[in-house]
Amino acid sequence: MTMDYSENGHSNHRQAECEWMVQTQIMSRDIRDEAVLNSMLMVPRHRFVREDRQEYAYYDTALEIEAEQTISQPYMVALMAQALELKASDKVLEIGTGSGYSAAILSRIATNIFTIERHALLADLAKERFRKLGYGNIEVCVGDGTLGWPERAPFDGILVTAGGPAIPDTLVGQLAFGGRIVIPVGDKGEQHLLRVRRMMSGELIQEDLGTVRFVPLIGAKGWSGPNGNLS
Repeated sequence: MTMDYSENGHSNHRQAECEWMVQTQIMSRDIRDEAVLNSMLMVPRHRFVREDRQEYAYYDTALEIEAEQTISQPYMVALMAQALELKASDKVLEIGTGSGYSAAILSRIATNIFTIERHALLADLAKERFRKLGYGNIEVCVGDGTLGWPERAPFDGILVTAGGPAIPDTLVGQLAFGGRIVIPVGDKGEQHLLRVRRMMSGELIQEDLGTVRFVPLIGAKGWSGPNGNLS
């Protein structure tokens, strides 16, 4: 699988690293969605990590970023993107912008990405990365992601990149008929990655995609703080 990365922020040697990442960490672990694989090849992960962590950008590991947060391991980003089952025409809401890497991946698959970040520093850094890379179909706002973005609803896909005690009813209410939410749900140590489909009848169908570990989902419909109780 080879692509021309000259316009995507890759140098030749980082292109080779990215291809290695996709082949050894993504394709080898049952990620088969061609749109997801192509997006993982196109987006330069090293442009979304701190300068002192760029050496490890294409390893299958989470890395520290600003505001004491992390960028998820590449495999988890691919798994969650695949679980959304996106079409090119879809409109997607992401909760937890972080470095912006996941939103960038989604932006190469779907038409419009709306992403909410509670840390203004991270939101500003992500906006600047999107601007430099020419990702013009991503809109960022600072706020409580557990409340969603009602002015932009409904969404065909909603991706939550932090673990909550339950699926926020606010997000379910902003999901289009036929849409999907992918969210980690559980306690602060371990969660189950859930995919919830809103059927055309309005019925919600839930699937368990496995055990994961994410940072806590902070907000009015999540946890009250990193070490607090339910809001």
